[in-house]
Amino acid sequence: MDLQPYFDVVESGIADLGVNPVDCRGENPGQWNLKKGETTVWVDLWHIEKEDRPYFQVMSPIFQIPTDETIKNKIFAELLEINDTLYGVAFTVYKDWIYIKVIREAEGMDKGESLAMLLRVGNYADQHRTELAAKHGITIP
Repeated sequence: MDLQPYFDVVESGIADLGVNPVDCRGENPGQWNLKKGETTVWVDLWHIEKEDRPYFQVMSPIFQIPTDETIKNKIFAELLEINDTLYGVAFTVYKDWIYIKVIREAEGMDKGESLAMLLRVGNYADQHRTELAAKHGITIP
């Protein structure tokens, strides 16, 4: 499957942020790495063979899950409450990190939709990362 038209849509959205998409390309085609304030935003577009369709994902690491069970449970409960207030994105856990992400099928996506996803993840991550870390006494690397 030719993913270049989808790459072009994503790079148009990145360019609308005032960022040169070529400068933030990752090691592999379909990967970009951006910054929103002090927050990292990862962008991926790839083809899933078994479904024969491309997917677009934007995600940002928030911080590592605390090992203290009491703090961890408080954070998880708060994340569920925050998820209800977010538009089109959600907090998730992968391995030992908390992320905020959005994923969708790339088919039919236009520049405005890719830009909206980039902005949502970046803005929500930048806001909640700092607030949650301060509230729960977590040091952000």
